[in-house]
Amino acid sequence: MSAAPTTSSPPWRTHEVANQPPPLAGYDTFSANRPLVEALRREAGHFEGIEERAREIGILAGRPEIIELGFQANENPPVLHTHDRFGQRIDDVSFHPSWHELMGIAVHHGLHSLPWREPQPGAHVARAALFSLLSSVEAGFGCPISMTYSIVPALRAQPELAAEWEPGLTSLHYDPGLRPPEDKRGLLSGMAMTEKQGGSDVRANTTVAEPVNGGGPGAEYRLTGHKWFCSAPMCDLFLVLAQAPGGLSCFALPRVLPDGTRNAFHLQRLKDKLGNRSNASSEVEFHGALVRMVGEEGRGVPTIIEMVGHTRLDCLVGAATGMRAGVAQATHHAAHRAAFGRTLIDQPLMRNVLADLCVESEAATVTAMRLARSYDEAGDDEAHARFKRLGTAVAKYWLCKRAPAHAHESLECLGGNGFVEDSGMPRLYREAPLNGIWEGSGNVICLDVLRAMARDPLSVEAFFGELEEARGADPRLDAAVDALRRELSDLEAIESRARTVVERMALALQGSLVVRYSPPEVADAFCASRLDGEHGMAFGTLPAGVDFPAIIERHRPVV
Repeated sequence: MSAAPTTSSPPWRTHEVANQPPPLAGYDTFSANRPLVEALRREAGHFEGIEERAREIGILAGRPEIIELGFQANENPPVLHTHDRFGQRIDDVSFHPSWHELMGIAVHHGLHSLPWREPQPGAHVARAALFSLLSSVEAGFGCPISMTYSIVPALRAQPELAAEWEPGLTSLHYDPGLRPPEDKRGLLSGMAMTEKQGGSDVRANTTVAEPVNGGGPGAEYRLTGHKWFCSAPMCDLFLVLAQAPGGLSCFALPRVLPDGTRNAFHLQRLKDKLGNRSNASSEVEFHGALVRMVGEEGRGVPTIIEMVGHTRLDCLVGAATGMRAGVAQATHHAAHRAAFGRTLIDQPLMRNVLADLCVESEAATVTAMRLARSYDEAGDDEAHARFKRLGTAVAKYWLCKRAPAHAHESLECLGGNGFVEDSGMPRLYREAPLNGIWEGSGNVICLDVLRAMARDPLSVEAFFGELEEARGADPRLDAAVDALRRELSDLEAIESRARTVVERMALALQGSLVVRYSPPEVADAFCASRLDGEHGMAFGTLPAGVDFPAIIERHRPVV
């Protein structure tokens, strides 16, 4: 028998929490993101008051209760209700209150409409920064926000439709629920392009549009068919591709008709997705749905591509946003967690990993914001428009390819804690592949780059014009740009090596931007690892001589 404890014995302690980082909350996520702050000043410097607006959203996005909304929205995905209790079709989708609260914040701040409400230099850059800050809380609500932003330039191909719908689509009122457009202050839009048999090959679509009274631009048609992916089916208006008598055409489909009846837009099911779970993605059927043609008959793809281009911009912004979230969590954890007698952030190998993640994140941020500026400039200059067209596709491919690997490595920095749901890292990891698939997966985007260069050789010169802005700043970059020119001079079997070509284009573009705009330590690390052939296959293989502490300190949020 053991002796009874004496009065001087300490009480039993089986669960004393130590060596755990504090929550990453209660701070200004904008001011802590120095590459984004600098890019916003540089690319949207003439947009008055934008820093104050970004800081407001940055503070909001860092609040514990707003972060919790993201968790709740993800944990409570939308629910489809096809019929009411009397057996009548209602085709409705219900969302958790957290989703609606995030949507309301986004709409109130104009994340869906800022460039159209406040057209001025820097508006697309400003909007991209605000969108990035809030979507870092939860990416799922960004889909209808992105599509509402993107539909406006496509609708303008049919001015009378734009005049009818644009006031509601640019309103700052979040007004959920299906009612006639004239009864709502705020409207949202979605898109339905792909079908079972074709996927990205939209010219294989079989959905049929039959004219009601003669047909033509702006005229009414009846739609019959299906869509394999219809994004955000709770929205008020959709752009849809269908086969008209004159070929594949673009149509505007309202969910509710002016007389208050539901359009023949039937939801079959919601997709059970890997990530982006708070957003509803659906399969739909059209049973004589009433629509109106947008643009010329037979020109559906060129018409809807205006919407696709803007959503592709949001794909690369989203990839950069995810990388920043990973860097923030990884550096914060490493700064507060000790192992083997030292904090993780002071250990050489972890420093290499963290610095590599930071370099990738910064390159993504400066690239996304530079491409956003091209949307501001494209209307004034043909060279800018060409750079926008080619640069968006190039950056979309590469940033979205890097995002999943970046999310995985960021998660691993937290060890076992990163594998647990309440860390938020599994959600970040599941989300990472989406932007690479949405609006064209890797092969589709690479082939799109090849088509753009073949159809408009001047777009290649516009792209190189951007790269040459950094000529002479770093010999490794100069060598990479020269090698890229040689690569593009040889078009034999180029389709089979399209991924190699587009990857090199993306790295040259990122290199030209970080050399011009990032601190020397970041630019040197990027060029030494991404352009000079000394980088390994995994993150954490930066060469010796890189200033790890300076890079990490630049990116680490301080709470």
